[in-house]
Amino acid sequence: MDPKTTGIVDRFEGGVAVIEIDGKTRDVPRSLLAEDVKENDVVEWADGKWIKNAEATRQRTERIKTLMDSLWED
Repeated sequence: MDPKTTGIVDRFEGGVAVIEIDGKTRDVPRSLLAEDVKENDVVEWADGKWIKNAEATRQRTERIKTLMDSLWED
């Protein structure tokens, strides 16, 4: 895995995490994720594990909220 690879955790299925990387989903053993990673987190590959990128996750969450709010405006 390339050291700067990033993805988004789509879901967990048992012992597997489904991560979207470059528009494609990939099944990854849950053991390769840091313990604090949850669904919808932006993750990056570092030192042999997928770790949460807290700032990118926060920005993504805000962007989605803004888009959702704009859809529901009167």
